[in-house]
Amino acid sequence: MRIRVDVGARLHVGFQNLSLAHERLYGGVGVALESPRVVLEAEPTVGIDCPDTLVGTYAERSCELLGVDGVSIDVVDALPRHVGVGSGTQTALATLAAVARAHGKPASVRELAPSLNRGGRSGVGVASFEHGGFVVDAGHPTERFTTAPPPAGEWTVPAITARHDLPEEWRFLVVLPDADEGRSGETEDESMRSVVENADPSIADSLATLLVRRLLPAAAEGRLEAFGDTVGDFGRLNGAWYADEQGGVYRPPAGRLIDELADSPAVRGVGQSSWGPAVYGVTDRSLAGEARDAADAALSSLGVDGGVRVVRPRNDGARITEIQ
Repeated sequence: MRIRVDVGARLHVGFQNLSLAHERLYGGVGVALESPRVVLEAEPTVGIDCPDTLVGTYAERSCELLGVDGVSIDVVDALPRHVGVGSGTQTALATLAAVARAHGKPASVRELAPSLNRGGRSGVGVASFEHGGFVVDAGHPTERFTTAPPPAGEWTVPAITARHDLPEEWRFLVVLPDADEGRSGETEDESMRSVVENADPSIADSLATLLVRRLLPAAAEGRLEAFGDTVGDFGRLNGAWYADEQGGVYRPPAGRLIDELADSPAVRGVGQSSWGPAVYGVTDRSLAGEARDAADAALSSLGVDGGVRVVRPRNDGARITEIQ
Protein backbone atom coordinates (compact mmCIF):
# COMPACT_ATOMS: atom_id res chain seq x y z
CA MET A 1 0.00 0.00 0.00
CA ARG A 2 1.38 3.42 -0.98
CA ILE A 3 0.38 6.35 1.21
CA ARG A 4 0.50 10.10 0.70
CA VAL A 5 0.65 12.54 3.61
CA ASP A 6 0.09 16.23 2.88
CA VAL A 7 0.30 18.94 5.56
CA GLY A 8 0.91 22.67 5.43
CA ALA A 9 3.15 25.04 7.34
CA ARG A 10 2.22 26.86 10.50
CA LEU A 11 2.80 30.38 11.74
CA HIS A 12 3.80 30.81 15.36
CA VAL A 13 2.47 34.14 16.59
CA GLY A 14 3.97 33.80 20.05
CA PHE A 15 3.70 32.45 23.58
CA GLN A 16 1.28 33.49 26.31
CA ASN A 17 3.93 33.44 29.04
CA LEU A 18 7.69 33.05 29.30
CA SER A 19 8.10 34.12 32.92
CA LEU A 20 8.82 31.69 35.73
CA ALA A 21 6.70 33.90 37.98
CA HIS A 22 3.47 32.50 36.53
CA GLU A 23 2.04 29.02 37.05
CA ARG A 24 1.83 28.11 33.35
CA LEU A 25 4.80 28.42 30.99
CA TYR A 26 4.75 28.85 27.21
CA GLY A 27 1.22 28.39 25.78
CA GLY A 28 1.60 28.73 22.03
CA VAL A 29 -0.63 30.73 19.68
CA GLY A 30 -0.54 30.05 15.94
CA VAL A 31 -2.22 29.42 12.60
CA ALA A 32 -2.13 26.51 10.15
CA LEU A 33 -1.48 27.36 6.49
CA GLU A 34 -2.31 25.59 3.25
CA SER A 35 1.22 26.17 1.94
CA PRO A 36 4.18 25.90 1.85
CA ARG A 37 3.77 22.25 2.72
CA VAL A 38 5.42 18.90 3.20
CA VAL A 39 4.19 15.99 1.07
CA LEU A 40 5.53 12.49 1.61
CA GLU A 41 4.75 9.22 -0.15
CA ALA A 42 5.53 5.97 1.64
CA GLU A 43 5.17 2.23 1.33
CA PRO A 44 6.22 -0.63 3.60
CA THR A 45 9.53 -2.36 3.06
CA VAL A 46 12.39 -3.86 5.02
CA GLY A 47 14.89 -1.26 6.22
CA ILE A 48 14.81 2.48 5.56
CA ASP A 49 14.90 3.78 2.01
CA CYS A 50 14.79 7.59 1.89
CA PRO A 51 17.03 10.05 0.02
CA ASP A 52 16.35 12.82 2.57
CA THR A 53 18.57 12.52 5.64
CA LEU A 54 16.19 14.25 8.06
CA VAL A 55 13.12 12.33 6.91
CA GLY A 56 15.15 9.14 6.97
CA THR A 57 16.09 9.78 10.61
CA TYR A 58 12.45 10.38 11.54
CA ALA A 59 11.45 7.28 9.57
CA GLU A 60 13.93 5.10 11.46
CA ARG A 61 12.67 6.37 14.81
CA SER A 62 9.04 5.97 13.72
CA CYS A 63 9.66 2.35 12.73
CA GLU A 64 11.17 1.71 16.16
CA LEU A 65 8.19 3.29 17.93
CA LEU A 66 5.65 1.36 15.84
CA GLY A 67 7.53 -1.94 15.82
CA VAL A 68 7.64 -2.28 12.02
CA ASP A 69 10.42 -3.50 9.73
CA GLY A 70 10.97 -0.45 7.55
CA VAL A 71 9.60 1.99 5.03
CA SER A 72 10.42 3.55 1.67
CA ILE A 73 9.68 7.29 1.66
CA ASP A 74 9.81 9.81 -1.17
CA VAL A 75 9.78 13.53 -0.40
CA VAL A 76 7.42 15.05 -2.96
CA ASP A 77 7.44 18.52 -1.41
CA ALA A 78 9.34 19.92 1.55
CA LEU A 79 9.01 22.86 3.89
CA PRO A 80 11.90 25.32 4.06
CA ARG A 81 13.81 24.47 7.22
CA HIS A 82 14.52 26.69 10.21
CA VAL A 83 12.79 29.76 8.82
CA GLY A 84 9.86 29.93 11.26
CA VAL A 85 7.14 27.91 9.49
CA GLY A 86 7.26 24.73 11.56
CA SER A 87 9.30 22.45 9.32
CA GLY A 88 10.64 20.26 12.12
CA THR A 89 7.36 19.27 13.71
CA GLN A 90 5.34 19.00 10.51
CA THR A 91 8.02 16.87 8.83
CA ALA A 92 8.46 14.61 11.86
CA LEU A 93 4.73 14.02 12.29
CA ALA A 94 4.16 13.55 8.56
CA THR A 95 6.85 10.88 8.58
CA LEU A 96 5.32 9.15 11.60
CA ALA A 97 1.85 9.21 10.05
CA ALA A 98 3.17 7.91 6.73
CA VAL A 99 4.97 4.98 8.36
CA ALA A 100 1.96 4.09 10.50
CA ARG A 101 -0.59 4.20 7.70
CA ALA A 102 1.69 2.35 5.26
CA HIS A 103 1.82 -0.53 7.73
CA GLY A 104 -1.84 -0.28 8.74
CA LYS A 105 -0.86 0.63 12.29
CA PRO A 106 -2.87 2.93 14.56
CA ALA A 107 -0.76 5.83 15.81
CA SER A 108 -1.54 8.96 17.79
CA VAL A 109 0.81 11.71 16.65
CA ARG A 110 0.01 13.62 19.86
CA GLU A 111 1.05 10.73 22.09
CA LEU A 112 4.17 9.87 20.09
CA ALA A 113 5.37 13.41 19.28
CA PRO A 114 7.52 13.64 22.46
CA SER A 115 9.37 10.49 21.37
CA LEU A 116 10.32 12.41 18.22
CA ASN A 117 11.32 15.39 20.38
CA ARG A 118 8.42 17.48 19.10
CA GLY A 119 5.86 19.51 21.09
CA GLY A 120 8.23 20.22 23.94
CA ARG A 121 7.49 23.91 24.23
CA SER A 122 4.73 24.83 21.81
CA GLY A 123 1.80 22.55 21.01
CA VAL A 124 0.81 24.61 17.98
CA GLY A 125 2.64 22.42 15.46
CA VAL A 126 1.03 19.23 16.73
CA ALA A 127 -2.42 20.82 16.89
CA SER A 128 -2.00 22.23 13.38
CA PHE A 129 -1.08 18.78 12.10
CA GLU A 130 -4.12 17.27 13.80
CA HIS A 131 -6.81 19.85 13.15
CA GLY A 132 -5.56 22.98 11.35
CA GLY A 133 -7.13 26.37 12.06
CA PHE A 134 -6.25 29.04 14.61
CA VAL A 135 -4.90 27.30 17.69
CA VAL A 136 -4.09 28.18 21.30
CA ASP A 137 -2.48 25.62 23.60
CA ALA A 138 -2.41 25.32 27.39
CA GLY A 139 1.34 25.41 27.95
CA HIS A 140 3.06 23.47 30.73
CA PRO A 141 3.04 23.67 34.54
CA THR A 142 5.97 25.92 35.42
CA GLU A 143 7.10 23.86 38.41
CA ARG A 144 7.67 20.82 36.18
CA PHE A 145 8.61 22.35 32.85
CA THR A 146 10.98 25.24 33.35
CA THR A 147 13.70 26.09 30.84
CA ALA A 148 14.03 22.50 29.57
CA PRO A 149 11.64 19.57 29.24
CA PRO A 150 11.57 16.91 31.98
CA PRO A 151 13.05 13.54 31.07
CA ALA A 152 11.50 11.66 28.17
CA GLY A 153 8.27 9.97 29.14
CA GLU A 154 7.46 12.52 31.85
CA TRP A 155 5.74 15.15 29.71
CA THR A 156 3.03 15.38 27.08
CA VAL A 157 2.20 17.79 24.28
CA PRO A 158 0.20 20.75 25.64
CA ALA A 159 -3.57 20.41 25.37
CA ILE A 160 -5.55 22.57 22.96
CA THR A 161 -7.49 25.23 24.88
CA ALA A 162 -9.02 26.99 21.86
CA ARG A 163 -9.32 26.29 18.15
CA HIS A 164 -11.28 28.09 15.43
CA ASP A 165 -11.70 27.71 11.70
CA LEU A 166 -10.70 30.89 9.90
CA PRO A 167 -12.79 32.30 7.03
CA GLU A 168 -11.99 30.87 3.59
CA GLU A 169 -11.62 34.35 2.10
CA TRP A 170 -8.81 35.24 4.51
CA ARG A 171 -5.25 35.07 3.28
CA PHE A 172 -1.87 35.15 5.01
CA LEU A 173 1.06 36.94 3.46
CA VAL A 174 4.25 34.96 4.06
CA VAL A 175 7.60 36.56 3.26
CA LEU A 176 10.75 34.44 3.45
CA PRO A 177 13.76 36.74 3.09
CA ASP A 178 17.09 35.22 2.18
CA ALA A 179 18.71 35.42 5.60
CA ASP A 180 20.38 33.26 8.21
CA GLU A 181 18.25 30.39 9.47
CA GLY A 182 16.27 30.79 12.67
CA ARG A 183 17.49 29.13 15.83
CA SER A 184 16.98 25.43 16.41
CA GLY A 185 18.33 22.56 18.45
CA GLU A 186 20.84 23.36 21.20
CA THR A 187 21.19 26.98 20.07
CA GLU A 188 17.46 27.51 20.45
CA ASP A 189 17.45 25.77 23.83
CA GLU A 190 20.19 28.04 25.13
CA SER A 191 18.42 31.16 23.86
CA MET A 192 15.09 30.11 25.35
CA ARG A 193 16.75 29.41 28.70
CA SER A 194 18.11 32.94 28.78
CA VAL A 195 14.76 34.43 27.72
CA VAL A 196 12.76 32.50 30.31
CA GLU A 197 15.15 33.23 33.16
CA ASN A 198 14.94 36.97 32.47
CA ALA A 199 11.35 37.37 31.22
CA ASP A 200 9.27 40.26 32.52
CA PRO A 201 6.11 38.72 34.04
CA SER A 202 4.02 41.84 33.36
CA ILE A 203 4.18 41.15 29.61
CA ALA A 204 2.24 37.91 30.17
CA ASP A 205 -0.52 39.86 31.88
CA SER A 206 -0.84 42.15 28.88
CA LEU A 207 -0.85 39.16 26.52
CA ALA A 208 -3.61 37.46 28.51
CA THR A 209 -5.76 40.54 28.07
CA LEU A 210 -5.09 40.64 24.33
CA LEU A 211 -5.86 36.96 23.93
CA VAL A 212 -9.09 36.80 25.91
CA ARG A 213 -10.60 40.18 25.14
CA ARG A 214 -9.53 40.70 21.54
CA LEU A 215 -7.87 37.81 19.71
CA LEU A 216 -10.16 34.91 20.59
CA PRO A 217 -13.36 36.90 19.94
CA ALA A 218 -12.01 38.15 16.60
CA ALA A 219 -11.12 34.61 15.53
CA ALA A 220 -14.46 33.21 16.65
CA GLU A 221 -16.41 35.93 14.84
CA GLY A 222 -14.22 36.06 11.73
CA ARG A 223 -13.36 39.76 12.03
CA LEU A 224 -10.23 40.15 9.92
CA GLU A 225 -9.18 43.66 10.88
CA ALA A 226 -9.53 43.02 14.61
CA PHE A 227 -7.77 39.67 14.30
CA GLY A 228 -4.90 41.09 12.26
CA ASP A 229 -4.35 44.11 14.48
CA THR A 230 -4.35 41.97 17.62
CA VAL A 231 -2.00 39.38 16.13
CA GLY A 232 0.40 42.23 15.38
CA ASP A 233 0.18 43.54 18.95
CA PHE A 234 0.59 40.03 20.36
CA GLY A 235 3.71 39.36 18.32
CA ARG A 236 5.26 42.71 19.16
CA LEU A 237 4.83 42.12 22.90
CA ASN A 238 6.39 38.67 22.51
CA GLY A 239 9.33 40.26 20.77
CA ALA A 240 10.09 42.33 23.85
CA TRP A 241 10.99 39.10 25.64
CA TYR A 242 13.44 38.13 22.90
CA ALA A 243 15.04 41.53 22.28
CA ASP A 244 18.36 40.77 23.98
CA GLU A 245 18.68 37.40 22.24
CA GLN A 246 17.79 38.41 18.70
CA GLY A 247 18.97 41.99 18.52
CA GLY A 248 15.61 43.74 18.82
CA VAL A 249 11.89 43.10 19.05
CA TYR A 250 12.26 41.40 15.65
CA ARG A 251 15.47 39.88 14.39
CA PRO A 252 17.13 41.40 11.30
CA PRO A 253 16.00 41.68 8.56
CA ALA A 254 12.47 40.88 9.80
CA GLY A 255 12.17 44.14 11.69
CA ARG A 256 12.89 46.28 8.64
CA LEU A 257 10.45 44.26 6.53
CA ILE A 258 7.76 44.63 9.16
CA ASP A 259 8.29 48.40 9.25
CA GLU A 260 7.95 48.56 5.45
CA LEU A 261 4.83 46.39 5.33
CA ALA A 262 3.15 48.20 8.21
CA ASP A 263 2.48 51.11 5.85
CA SER A 264 0.51 48.98 3.39
CA PRO A 265 -3.29 49.25 3.64
CA ALA A 266 -3.53 45.73 2.18
CA VAL A 267 -1.89 44.03 5.17
CA ARG A 268 -2.86 43.90 8.83
CA GLY A 269 -1.00 42.53 11.83
CA VAL A 270 2.49 42.15 10.40
CA GLY A 271 4.83 40.09 12.55
CA GLN A 272 7.64 37.56 12.79
CA SER A 273 6.90 33.84 13.01
CA SER A 274 8.88 32.03 15.71
CA TRP A 275 12.61 32.89 15.42
CA GLY A 276 12.12 34.05 11.83
CA PRO A 277 13.27 35.13 9.40
CA ALA A 278 9.69 34.47 8.16
CA VAL A 279 7.45 37.53 8.25
CA TYR A 280 3.67 37.28 7.97
CA GLY A 281 0.64 39.51 7.65
CA VAL A 282 -3.12 39.09 7.43
CA THR A 283 -5.10 40.08 4.35
CA ASP A 284 -8.01 38.75 2.30
CA ARG A 285 -8.62 37.37 -1.18
CA SER A 286 -9.58 40.73 -2.68
CA LEU A 287 -6.34 42.36 -1.49
CA ALA A 288 -4.01 39.42 -2.16
CA GLY A 289 -2.38 41.03 -5.20
CA GLU A 290 -1.76 44.32 -3.39
CA ALA A 291 -0.32 42.47 -0.39
CA ARG A 292 2.06 40.54 -2.63
CA ASP A 293 3.14 43.72 -4.40
CA ALA A 294 3.77 45.41 -1.06
CA ALA A 295 5.98 42.52 0.06
CA ASP A 296 7.94 42.53 -3.20
CA ALA A 297 8.43 46.28 -2.87
CA ALA A 298 9.57 45.92 0.74
CA LEU A 299 12.18 43.33 -0.17
CA SER A 300 13.37 45.47 -3.07
CA SER A 301 13.55 48.60 -0.93
CA LEU A 302 15.78 46.80 1.55
CA GLY A 303 17.91 45.18 -1.14
CA VAL A 304 17.00 41.73 0.17
CA ASP A 305 16.16 38.72 -1.98
CA GLY A 306 13.41 36.37 -0.89
CA GLY A 307 10.16 34.61 -1.65
CA VAL A 308 6.61 35.86 -1.23
CA ARG A 309 3.43 33.81 -0.90
CA VAL A 310 -0.18 34.70 -0.24
CA VAL A 311 -1.86 31.58 1.11
CA ARG A 312 -5.10 30.30 2.54
CA PRO A 313 -5.49 29.28 6.17
CA ARG A 314 -5.84 25.52 6.52
CA ASN A 315 -8.88 24.47 8.51
CA ASP A 316 -8.20 20.76 8.50
CA GLY A 317 -5.30 18.65 9.59
CA ALA A 318 -2.93 16.47 7.62
CA ARG A 319 -4.52 14.76 4.63
CA ILE A 320 -3.59 11.10 4.46
CA THR A 321 -4.66 9.16 1.37
CA GLU A 322 -3.99 5.85 -0.33
CA ILE A 323 -2.63 6.47 -3.82
CA GLN A 324 -2.40 2.86 -5.03
